[in-house]
This record gives sequence, structure tokens and C-alpha cells, in this order.
Amino acid sequence: MTNNSNPRVAFPSSPAQSTVPRTSSKSQLRPTGAADVKKIATEEAGNRRGLLSTLFSGVTPSEWALLGVSTSIKVLLFPAYRSTDFEVHRNWLAITHSLPISRWYYDTTSEWTLDYPPFFAYFEWLLSIPASIVDKRIVDLQNLNYDAWSVVVFQRTTVIVTELVLATALFRFVRGSVDQPMQRIISASLFLHPGFLIVDHIHFQYNGFLFGILLWSLLMARNGNLLGCGFFFAVLLNFKHIYMYQAPAYFVYLLRAFCMSPQGGLNVSNLLSLANIVIAVFVVSFGPFILMGQIPQIITRLFPFKRGLNHAYWAPNGWALVTAADRVILQVIKRTGADFALNAEGIASTSRGLVGDTVFAVLPNVKPIHTFAITIALQSIFMIKLWRNPTYKSFLCALTLCGYVSYMFGWHVHEKAVLLVLVPLSLLAAENHALFRTFVIASVAGIYSLFPLLFTPAETPVKVVYSILWMYLTFQPLVRRLYEFPRSLPMVVVDYLEKLYLAGFCALHLFVTVFPLIAAVPSAQQDTSSASNATIACTPREGFICPETEPLLSSTSSSGRALEFLPLMVTSVYCAIGLTWAFLRLSFIYLKSSSKS
Repeated sequence: MTNNSNPRVAFPSSPAQSTVPRTSSKSQLRPTGAADVKKIATEEAGNRRGLLSTLFSGVTPSEWALLGVSTSIKVLLFPAYRSTDFEVHRNWLAITHSLPISRWYYDTTSEWTLDYPPFFAYFEWLLSIPASIVDKRIVDLQNLNYDAWSVVVFQRTTVIVTELVLATALFRFVRGSVDQPMQRIISASLFLHPGFLIVDHIHFQYNGFLFGILLWSLLMARNGNLLGCGFFFAVLLNFKHIYMYQAPAYFVYLLRAFCMSPQGGLNVSNLLSLANIVIAVFVVSFGPFILMGQIPQIITRLFPFKRGLNHAYWAPNGWALVTAADRVILQVIKRTGADFALNAEGIASTSRGLVGDTVFAVLPNVKPIHTFAITIALQSIFMIKLWRNPTYKSFLCALTLCGYVSYMFGWHVHEKAVLLVLVPLSLLAAENHALFRTFVIASVAGIYSLFPLLFTPAETPVKVVYSILWMYLTFQPLVRRLYEFPRSLPMVVVDYLEKLYLAGFCALHLFVTVFPLIAAVPSAQQDTSSASNATIACTPREGFICPETEPLLSSTSSSGRALEFLPLMVTSVYCAIGLTWAFLRLSFIYLKSSSKS
């Protein structure tokens, strides 16, 4: 990657604009013979080829092959497991197609209400047009949980097609790189990332498309087009507001590198240009809803603060470790009989994995304001460093850490948000051995933390085998280029512990695979025994229910639920350890880095 020393340049224009002559006279616009018709048809075909060549210029045969193989794998996964997010997006197609824009953010026909910013709503509206042609029932607002093969093929195809935004950005990263072979490995690893395969092409979302917009923004920053960088990020924020996590890095970088001179003076012209383009994007996005007075309703949909600290499956972050520590301390107190004040509500809450149900039994409870304060405080440390050193590489690292802090200490973080860390971190992986090592630990822990999203047996071989192949094909070329033997005894110890941690994922996977099978046997026997004892103790007559039976069975089922959640808890905690260590590593590397890097 190159330093951000290039002058600001304008948005690239299509080569077709300069090669195709303009027509001005009526005689040119109205062909009089077959030869003229053929000539104009040839020119129009050339225009289309010019646009495609602009987007895919210089794509090598091996890259076309990679794109083809990737697409084939994703098509084969069409029949795979689909989460409720699949119905969420189908319902959004129906909302935007069937209702006027004034009712988009008010509709409650389904529980899956529209809760993304307006650009994504417009995106769904555009997709609903071909969807209605493919199958009108797809966009029927009352046709809830519709899962015919037509909607499966259509929605899965839209994910593949829109992911080309990511592909074109990655192609461009390779073309302008100083070290193209290494950048080609990084770009290929991002396009084939297991996170996108799991979350988008099986579970179902559009992260590849959205991260493609992010990468176009970063590409503009790398090439010195900071106005374009701000434009693409503003567009991204209006597609999905989770990218607000990275907004502080953009604000500091663009203000310092684009709106101020190296001496610290304010460049009013650049500031106004940037402000105008960002404001214009938000006006286009929110303008209709501002005119209709619906901004409060949209804010209510975008920021539902009534949810709890942890998601149903604890995202492997700092709060997962705190929650697990609370569970461990509680068990120690119970076993030792220590005289300690316990929160009765918190004794069972964090063991059930329910949304909005995280109440600690021993440790002080965490509120949204606490997570906000911690996040802002930690981000400020990195923003000070970025302010002093507003280069592209510094920006990229600060951007990664901004997302990392929000993931580690944010409120109600989803496990899928780990992609906010893994994607930009991938662009740093080939810089040096320290960053590569951080990338390996974060990638292994982050990718494995997504495995619980696919809990059906059919997808287990896919996620495991695909992830292992991806890690081998990505890590091996990089380690051959970047590996450095530890130079001191403490570093040897750290290197050994990191390798031991990575090897531990084999044991973790064995545990989460075998434990449910072992736990199911005594649980089934206990259920049978409990039912038999209840029958013997009280033979019910018609219209009479034994009072002893229900508590006994509910206790058994409660124990079973706790055991079912144990593999998820262990997975979350183990992955959180690795992601926490990678966060500390990256923070240390960035804060200690030279101001010239």
C-alpha cells in the first residue's frame, strides 16, 4: 500500500465518454440506410463494452476463473439453510413494492419491520421490481414466510450479483498496488472470505455488497481522492447505520488530511466541498421523509435501545468475558457458601441466552451509557494518533480499531459485526509479521465465532471444510513472505501460547460437536424417569392435573436448556479470548508505530 501523498483527483470517467463522438445534427440522429443502422448499433455495443471494461479492466484469466468458481459454489448453496433474515428481506421487498413510501417505516404487518436507512429501502424497492416479475407472491405483503423455490433463487441470486460491487473494488486494489502479488492474495481472500459465505450466501444478508461500498471508499482514500472517499462512506451510512462505528476515523482523517493544511490551517474550500457532498447524499436519502415529518419514526426503527447488553448468542467480545466471569463467580459462591449479596433476577438470566435478558448476579449491571462512554474513550485514544499522523495506512489501522472497539464494548452487538473488524484488518495483513500474526488470530477466532449461525448438520461440513481451505490458501503464502522468528524469550513464549490457542480450536470443535450428543442421553433418560415417577405418584383422573408433575418437568427442561446453551457459551468465551488478544496486539502496534508509517 502506498502513503497518502498523491494529489486529490476527480472521479474516474468512463473511457467511452472520450472515444464515442457526439451527434448533434438531425441527419446523424436519423439513419437513412442499413449501413447507418449497423454503424450506430456497433457504436452502442462498443459503449456497453467500454463500461464493462472500465469496471473489469485488466482482469486476468485466473481472476475470471476465481470469480466463476466462487459463483458456482454459491449457486450450489441455494438449497442450504436460511435464517429468519431471509424472510426479513422478502418482507422488505413486499413493503417497498406494495405500500407508498409514506408507510414504509410504519408497517407492522410482519414482525420483521423495516429498520435500515432509506438507501437500503430504495435498494429493496429496486429489487422488488424484477421480483414481482419472477413471482408476484414474493411481493405480497400478506404472504408471510413465503419460501417457494422462486423466491429462494431470486433472493440468493441478488446477493451474488450485488457482490460484484465488492469484486470490482478488490480488482482495483490490485491494479494500483505497489506489491500486486501480495495484494492479489489479500483481494482473493476477501472475496472468498468464509464470513461472507456463511453470513450472506447461507444465513442470508447483503454484507458483500455493503463492504464493497466501504472498500470503494478506502480505495478512493488510497488513491488520494478524499472527496470520493467521503462520498462513498456517506452513501454507505445511508445503506446501513452500523458503519457509524467507523465514522470517528473518517471524520478525523478527512478533516485533518483534506480540510486542513499540513501546517494546521483550515482549507475552507475543501471543507465546503466535503460538507456539500455529504449533505447532498443525506438529503437524497432522507429528503422525502423529512418532507413527510417521519424522521422521529425512522430514528425509532434504526435505534431500538430496549434490547439487552448481549445478543441471544453472546458475541465474543469484552462483555461475553464479563458475563462468563459473573457466571463463574456465582458458581463459586454457591459451592463455597460464601456470604455474598446476589441479584436474584440475575441468577438465571444470563444462562438462558435470551435477548434483553442480561442481568448480572454478582457484578454490577452494565447500562447503555456505560458502553457508550467506554467506546468513546477508547476510540479517542486512536483518534489522537490519527490526528497527528493522517496518512492512509494510519487511517486504515485507526478505522479497523474504531470498528474493533465498538465490537468489543458496544451495546447489544451481534456476532456478525465481527466482519467490521476482519475486512479492514485483511488490508493490513501483508504489511509486516506483527500485523499478519494479529490478522491470523482475529480471523480464526472471528470466523469460528460465526459457526453457530449455521446449526443444522447439513451445513457443518461446508463451513468447516471451506474455512480450513480458506485459511490454508490465505495464510501459507503470507507466512512464507512475512514470517519472522521470535527474537527474545518472552516473544518465544507468546508465539508458543498463540499457536497453542489456535490449536485449541480443534478441541473446541470436538467439544461443541460431541457434548450435545452426550448430554442428550441422560436428559432423555431423566425425562422418561420423571414422567414415570409422576404417573406413579399421582394417577390423574379426567379433568384433574397432578400439582407435582408440572414443576418437576419444568425443572428438567430448564436444566436441559442450560446444557444446550453451554456449547454456545464456551464458543463465545474461547473466541472472545482470541479476539481480545488480537485487539490488544493491534492497539499496541498502532500506538507504537512510527509517525511516518
